[in-house]
Amino acid sequence: MTENNTTSRAVVDEIANRLFFRFFQAANTLQTRGTNAVGITTQQWSVLGALSRPQAAAGMSVGDLSRYLLVSRQNLAGLLARLERDGLVERKPCADDRRSRKVSLTAKGEALWTDLSEPIDAFYKQALKGFSFDDRLAFIHYISLLQRNMSEI
Repeated sequence: MTENNTTSRAVVDEIANRLFFRFFQAANTLQTRGTNAVGITTQQWSVLGALSRPQAAAGMSVGDLSRYLLVSRQNLAGLLARLERDGLVERKPCADDRRSRKVSLTAKGEALWTDLSEPIDAFYKQALKGFSFDDRLAFIHYISLLQRNMSEI
């Protein structure tokens, strides 16, 4: 009985290792292939996408944006500086708290986001080839569960 428990534990551990390794590979592939397919880095893509949402029309604080994207403020600061240098986003003081800044898309950033809709849609279509609608919903569920569990560690 102990041998079976040991074997079962080894199998469970191996499956977990394979799962996280595949997840790591998929994340790396998203970064390289996504960047090549769309023409901007996946990090830039995520910021522009977050700021393009109707809920962000008035801008987002840096803190809210970092929480939304699940990135540190330090990592976001460098990314925002590059996007601002390229004229794609702007940071303005908040009306109610002058120490805080709101980040929003510029007209150039909005135009770029509109131009990227076709290559992004094509990337999604190709990347999700073979996934049914139900598969996609289940995948969202499991990725969300994994992210939530990891955030509690």
